[in-house]
Amino acid sequence: MNDLVRQHTALDDSDLEWLHLLVSEWQLLSDLSFADLVLWVPTSDGTRYVSVAQMRPNTGPTSYQDDMVGHLVPRGRRPMLDAALDEGRIVREGDPEWREEVPVRVESIPVRRESRVLGVIARNTNLLTVRTPSRLELTYLQSASDLAQMIAAGSFPFPNQQVDMDASPRAGDGLIRLDADGVVQYASPNALSAYHRLGLAADLVGHHLGKTTAELAPVRGPVDEALVKLASGWAPREFEVEGGDGVIQLRAIPLKPKGLHIGSLVLLRDVTELRRRERELITKDATIREIHHRVKNNLQTVAALLRLQARRMDSVQGREALNEAVRRVGSIAIVHETLSQNLDERVEFDDIADRVLAMVAEISPGKVTGRRTGRFGILDA
Repeated sequence: MNDLVRQHTALDDSDLEWLHLLVSEWQLLSDLSFADLVLWVPTSDGTRYVSVAQMRPNTGPTSYQDDMVGHLVPRGRRPMLDAALDEGRIVREGDPEWREEVPVRVESIPVRRESRVLGVIARNTNLLTVRTPSRLELTYLQSASDLAQMIAAGSFPFPNQQVDMDASPRAGDGLIRLDADGVVQYASPNALSAYHRLGLAADLVGHHLGKTTAELAPVRGPVDEALVKLASGWAPREFEVEGGDGVIQLRAIPLKPKGLHIGSLVLLRDVTELRRRERELITKDATIREIHHRVKNNLQTVAALLRLQARRMDSVQGREALNEAVRRVGSIAIVHETLSQNLDERVEFDDIADRVLAMVAEISPGKVTGRRTGRFGILDA
């Protein structure tokens, strides 16, 4: 996207950063819309559009079999793009298009940053599998409509709220729709299952999500008030709640389609097993490091005993042999000490070599100096 924007458009770095922020978030819009998204940006001379990014939905069939990124389209060929860009509004007029015998509904959403429209999102919905929507699908579509209006108004994505989509909950993981007071209007089956794992015995609909979540969390006191506010969806935040036998990760997205807070979306994911495995790995790593530390201590004890024995030797050759053994045992101890301090599975071996070299120089101060030429590089632990 960087190359396409800089090569074909007049957008500056701050505009490009806004587009990156949008693209980091728009998988949510695609999934809620059951639609493909293509981001079109006008070229520097204003005569064409260039597609700089594309997203396919995880919740429905795609409308584009081919990659659209990098395509150039003359202005005037797609009137809905022109209208959205010029008028700064969402354009839905027009009949469905037919692509390879598949009917596709096309909409155009202007991407606004402050007072300027930077580009247009073409939202393309495959109509081949259209049927009477369920309550879940109606909630998805209404939420997608609210997000689209926020994009057109420049209030979404949220500045300084870069989201890691690999780690954040997605719509399919669990979704809760709140009203302006934080009361649950709809909870998807996955969301309800996650809260049951926290210890909820009843339904969520009709209950205040913040208060319900705080009651399920084991911590009491000032944390409760913060948790109530977070789970009520008043601010765009990610947080985790642990209670009962489960851990759930939540992400709150305030909905302000016309500048007025009408409610919130809360995406959530059951991360109980993930956190349990992480704790097991932490415990395992700590155990391994402790073993290396104890081996290092034992080797240093052996080296000290050998050093004591060497002092009592009358034979020069015997004393030298024991001192050589001390140095070799000490070298192995340095390796174990390094492993006890390292959290990675990879080790910079140059550090070990330098420490062994320094140990050799300490044996004969003033007589031996060492210098390492080149590097060993990284080795497996």
